[in-house]
Amino acid sequence: ERAFNPALRLRPVVVLSNNDGCIIARSEEAKALGIPMGTPEFKCRLLLKQHDVAVFSSNYALYGDMSSRVMTTLAALTPEIEVYSIDEAFLNMSSFSRFDLPDYARQMRKTVRKHTGIPVCVGMAPTKTLAKIANRLAKKNPHYQGVCVLATAEEILAALLHTKVEDIWGIGRQWSKLLQAKRIETAADLAAASASWIRKHLHIVGARIQAELQGKSCLPMELVRPAKQSICTSRSFGRNVSSLAELQQAVATFAGKCAVKLRKEDSLASMLTVFIATSPFDELDKRYWGTRTAALPHPTQDSIAMLKAAETILAGIFREGKVYKKAGVIVSGIVPKASCSITLSLFAEAAPAADERDAKLMQVMDAINQRYGRGAVRLAAENAESWKPHQERLSPRYSTRWNDIIDVWV
Repeated sequence: ERAFNPALRLRPVVVLSNNDGCIIARSEEAKALGIPMGTPEFKCRLLLKQHDVAVFSSNYALYGDMSSRVMTTLAALTPEIEVYSIDEAFLNMSSFSRFDLPDYARQMRKTVRKHTGIPVCVGMAPTKTLAKIANRLAKKNPHYQGVCVLATAEEILAALLHTKVEDIWGIGRQWSKLLQAKRIETAADLAAASASWIRKHLHIVGARIQAELQGKSCLPMELVRPAKQSICTSRSFGRNVSSLAELQQAVATFAGKCAVKLRKEDSLASMLTVFIATSPFDELDKRYWGTRTAALPHPTQDSIAMLKAAETILAGIFREGKVYKKAGVIVSGIVPKASCSITLSLFAEAAPAADERDAKLMQVMDAINQRYGRGAVRLAAENAESWKPHQERLSPRYSTRWNDIIDVWV
């Protein structure tokens, strides 16, 4: 949000979840005010107003695009990059041993900031787990000024001593309790713990974490993301929905989005699931969760085929008189399109012209939406106007929508 609005740079900023419900992101200034993560917006509305906190709806299009720009910038600075999440990446720096690594890390920060306006922190160490610890120190400790390089045994030990066991990457809440009961309080304690005890109680995953803390690399770079087993698109509605017609519009929209994602990954799905749900806060006798899975006629990425299947499933799980708050579509049994070309040709014999026509139609739709923006062309059944989530504080889509591009007069 700050990258395109400099007026926000010294002001507390928070971002809300779907339907402007809970606070899911906070600037350092907002954290200093004691605004808790995950709290409903209405519970701290007075505090937000008193301190002139800027509040935004989640702008997923903007965040996704800016993440892509950051990763593209980082990819130009190293021969190998693993995009771990929307805001994290691992870089292989093994070929940079002759460089001044702290200086190179500072140059990386400057380059990303210059190209994208996004501030980043850099942690460098011999293993992924140690690099995560270094990155956390770079973020949390002002002494490091956004860069922490753990190169020597002394630097690594100092970092481990200052890292609580619950803050170690891969150590969840249950393992934290187990380790603390054993008086393993810090990352240094875990690194020095009995290897046999760790393997017995934390299994192979815990053993790898311990080895990584000892400087032994056990987690290789994943340069190619594992193929997805399923794709899910779901939303909580901005208001209560009770009619089948509105649910059909929502489910059609979700099925269409799943199909678009499949085409982007050049994959096909063979199974489709639809689920609908009332609010979990409704009285017990008014609650309902309906879900059903069906096999598609053949593996596909075609929006029309998926919409038809989703509509049929929805008709079977819809219950009249219920007030629905959420729905979603999941496609599974995903395989690469190339591996199904022979099988598909057998199914396509029944109506090859229709299949070819639909495939070309999908290509044209994707091309138009790529050029003019998502949703420029859609199937008539897709309509989000009546049920779409509340986004009353949505910022412009500065980098993905022509009408929202900032005008600069020179």
